[in-house]
Amino acid sequence: MFAPLENDTFLRACMRQATEHTPVWLMRQAGRYLPEYRATRAQAGSFMGLATNTGYATEVTLQPLERYKLDAAILFSDILTIPDAMGLGLSFALGEGPKFAHAVRDEAAVAKLQVPDMNKLRYVFDAVTSIRKALKGRVPLIGFSGSPWTLACYMVEGAGSDDYRLVKTMLYQRPDLMHKMLAINADSVAAYLNAQIEAGAQAVMIFDSWGGVLADAAFHEFSLAYTKRVLAQLKREHEGVVIPRLVFTKGGGLWLEAMGELDCEVLGLDWTVNLANARALVGETGAKAKALQGNLDPNVLFANPAQVEAEVAKVLDSFGKPHMDTSKPGPTHIFNLGHGISQHTPPENVEVLVNAVHTHSRKMRSPAG
Repeated sequence: MFAPLENDTFLRACMRQATEHTPVWLMRQAGRYLPEYRATRAQAGSFMGLATNTGYATEVTLQPLERYKLDAAILFSDILTIPDAMGLGLSFALGEGPKFAHAVRDEAAVAKLQVPDMNKLRYVFDAVTSIRKALKGRVPLIGFSGSPWTLACYMVEGAGSDDYRLVKTMLYQRPDLMHKMLAINADSVAAYLNAQIEAGAQAVMIFDSWGGVLADAAFHEFSLAYTKRVLAQLKREHEGVVIPRLVFTKGGGLWLEAMGELDCEVLGLDWTVNLANARALVGETGAKAKALQGNLDPNVLFANPAQVEAEVAKVLDSFGKPHMDTSKPGPTHIFNLGHGISQHTPPENVEVLVNAVHTHSRKMRSPAG
């Protein structure tokens, strides 16, 4: 059904196997910083018009790959498709973030929640299959979802938030309701990601975008525990091929050791984390050692090209000596930003970044490097 994979560097790095260069892809690589994306979105009429149309979703997923030598594609969608399928009424106004018509703020609203019928998300799975076919084996396709906690933040707040007051009020005042919502969210995320795998996703990523806003004990109880619940239900392989699982918690550097115990292959790191320390702590040796992904500050991309190249080299050098023994697994790095790319990023600087990652990481692997 799908063409054989030509560039499997990303997948090998996920599995802690030696690669010829450090693979690179970017969170939000298909998006508003690209003029061709903005043109397609205008055609679609709205963000959801874009995300729910198989042709448009395929087109915008492939746009960055036409420009840059990226080592992976990521499905064009949104983290809030699950609560939308639960009937909360997701909308995006131009220039504004997501909003829900029906927030979940009391016992009655939580009681109505259930794992949605995955047929309501058929447009996502159709897009996965379409994108995978359109890639023709060029690079692997990553599927994704928001984490149970991050979904809960939006579901309770009804939109993005600066202080998370409403969701944290529920967490502290009615932890029973929060746990009920998070359990439903976790089971929904697992079903959703498994359906993406069946549709053709070759790796899946959980975005815990708001895990870092929690107090220490609350992070373990309300975020990490439910990420674990998702991971326990995910398919380990599909049609005989291993499907790597990636987890990214923005602000999660404080809990790196605990996250190192997660049943996943890759940990994404934001720009506040020292890669060498993370490698020593969770990426070097042991049965649960992780591949590490990250972690350039997205604002580096506003500097001049020479500075972009210098900062890329700093990130690669911070991770340290590449793993080059093809006979066994070892510490590996997937280059990415420490969060999503800004919509104001000059597209030409992304090309500088991608080329710099490939050039410098190859040099590090050469005998003279």
